[in-house]
Amino acid sequence: MLVGFILLGGVVSTYLLFGLLAMTRGLDIEKTQDYLQSLAANPTSVPGSWYELMLLQAVNHMGTFLLPSLVYWYFIERRSWNQFNNRPVSAVVGFSLVVLIVLAFMPFDGLIIEWNQNLHLPETLAPIEQWMRDQEKKLNGLTQYLTTFQSTGQLLIAILVVAVIPAIGEEVLFRGILQRNFIYWTRNVHVGIWLAAALFSAIHVQFLGFFPRMLLGALFGYLYVWSGNLWVPILAHFVNNGFTVFMVYLYQQKVTSMNIESTESVPILGSLIGAIVTTGLLYYFRKNNSVQT
Repeated sequence: MLVGFILLGGVVSTYLLFGLLAMTRGLDIEKTQDYLQSLAANPTSVPGSWYELMLLQAVNHMGTFLLPSLVYWYFIERRSWNQFNNRPVSAVVGFSLVVLIVLAFMPFDGLIIEWNQNLHLPETLAPIEQWMRDQEKKLNGLTQYLTTFQSTGQLLIAILVVAVIPAIGEEVLFRGILQRNFIYWTRNVHVGIWLAAALFSAIHVQFLGFFPRMLLGALFGYLYVWSGNLWVPILAHFVNNGFTVFMVYLYQQKVTSMNIESTESVPILGSLIGAIVTTGLLYYFRKNNSVQT
């Protein structure tokens, strides 16, 4: 039922996008489809395409992740939002500590990103690897365009579309619903967390970033299990995406010389220190919230 709702949501959101573009651009369905393909291939060729692409991202994400998940949760499992949480957020010890955990984890995750991008498939699978790298280049080009900000207003829109909406939608689906069910079916917390994390990474269809994104998903999963409140992984997800977007903006404004998007030559020492700090903070978070439980 959940998969069905997700597929239906994807179809409905796609037709909604077609309708919005048809109205704003005065195009029929066929021409709208051609326009979308050209927009994705070369967004800079269309004036005002940045705002259109952000709108497409927002509608598509809500239609594919957030709304189908909530419909399933409320009408199929017949539960409420409060049933995502074993305890209120006010009872979570170290809620604000989640911000430091995510920031400390970033250098180590950057090292894993660099390692993942340098992985190569066996020579017999070279055509598949080339296809994967070509797809990655296309996605990177689109991402770079969407994270090139001309104003503070664009930054705020990007934070909403890239950080707020995905944090809520993806955590409701992958942690709130899938992880809970995987844990119930397998009777194993760790298996449930890692299965949900693997799906979370795979759904992004960015194969050269599969392992770092899976680690990130597992981090969100453990924070959810230990805290017992879905707003904890939502905050962690928001911080990860929002901090990245904000740092890109500061780099473009020449406020900082650190390019957070660069994964070349990630300092091993800094990454290991980040991993140690993250482990210590996670231990503190788990221990204190276990006591509260």
